[in-house]
Amino acid sequence: MEKHQYGYLLIFSIVVSLGIVSFVSCVIAESKKIKKEEVKLDSKLCYLPESRAFSFGFAALICLVVAQIIANLVICSHFWLRKDGDSSKAKKPMIIASAFLVLSWISFGLAVISLSTATSMSRKQFYGKGWLDQKCYLPKDGVFIWSGCLVLISIAGTIGTFLFTISKVQVEQARRVHAQHV
Repeated sequence: MEKHQYGYLLIFSIVVSLGIVSFVSCVIAESKKIKKEEVKLDSKLCYLPESRAFSFGFAALICLVVAQIIANLVICSHFWLRKDGDSSKAKKPMIIASAFLVLSWISFGLAVISLSTATSMSRKQFYGKGWLDQKCYLPKDGVFIWSGCLVLISIAGTIGTFLFTISKVQVEQARRVHAQHV
């Protein structure tokens, strides 16, 4: 049991660290994104240089996806590898864990969509080859910050699911040990 706790602590630390790196990358990307003054116009054609927001947004996206995959692999392994019966006392924590998991996946999906769109807009856009329909687009102010908030919600939901799942497994293991000694 003690060995598993250190493994959970390590995984928990990795997921939280990746979430923090993702959030900080979002905040930095917001400060490094292209400003309207940097847009160069040649008649109807526009040109945008690549901004540093692209690399920070990409890093935020990768960290978020890796954190989500790691945490959900651990969570799913607990759901599938359990050897317990159907317990009515265990249903309430599992409903809460499921709610956290749904919250995590919804905010993850929204974060991936907004982060990937804003990051894509931060790439170099050549004259006549803009981001969409040969037009240059800039990410709106606050889109990276919004994505960072969604990252935090996603990681918090994943960690909530993780904690409720682990606590349920530990409670059931303690019940089995108690039942064996009686």
